[in-house]
Amino acid sequence: MDLHILIFLLPLIFLAGFIDSIAGGGGLISLTSYIAFGIPAHVALGTNKFAACSGTTVATARYIKAGQVNLKICIFSALTALVGSSIGSRLVLLTSDIFLKYMLVIIVPIVAVITIVKKDFGKEGTLVESGRIYLICAAIAFVAGTYDGFFGPGTGMFLTFAFTAFLHMDIKKACGNTKVINLASNIAALTTFVIYGNINYAIAIPCAGSQILGSYLGSGLAIKQGSKIVRPIMIVVLALLLIKVFYDLFF
Repeated sequence: MDLHILIFLLPLIFLAGFIDSIAGGGGLISLTSYIAFGIPAHVALGTNKFAACSGTTVATARYIKAGQVNLKICIFSALTALVGSSIGSRLVLLTSDIFLKYMLVIIVPIVAVITIVKKDFGKEGTLVESGRIYLICAAIAFVAGTYDGFFGPGTGMFLTFAFTAFLHMDIKKACGNTKVINLASNIAALTTFVIYGNINYAIAIPCAGSQILGSYLGSGLAIKQGSKIVRPIMIVVLALLLIKVFYDLFF
């Protein structure tokens, strides 16, 4: 890759890491950027996963250090997310994702409206651990994992929203728990890309550095500002997802 292209690409990957560490959905920017700069789709997926995994590792570490992660819930949820992802990746081989895209045209605006209208979104409640909570978390992670394996974009944002809306998690804890689940999913996917050699390391390594920086700064801001920064970033991710879905459907 020419150096001048990498100069333009790195700031976009930084932005992807920054957004992803706060509300998820950074792949909507990074993967699109890799492909836009002429990287073949299968290599773009692997290269993107390498950089994203690096950034997610740093963001996860910051959330854990800040005490915003419940490891018991995360480990249990990560396992069900991996099962769901495996099922979703098989479903995509058997059926078209067109129905899901039409569903997203309805679901995304609803999630956006709830996030905007509910002024105390991400501020309420204290999570009380119980068997029921673990089952709900597992169900949320399983559905999100299936979506991730079947379609993918915005999985982290949907997880953060679900943990906050259905379990009344503090938004920072929702983000932290989401990052651990994302990391588990990313590592599983990255392993496959490494085995099949679908990573351009000349691009992936500098982009990983850029994404790490974005993730470090973004997670720190989310931990400090909470819903003040997470809510508007979630709206941005929802808007990007809706644009992508409309583009896929009609262009």
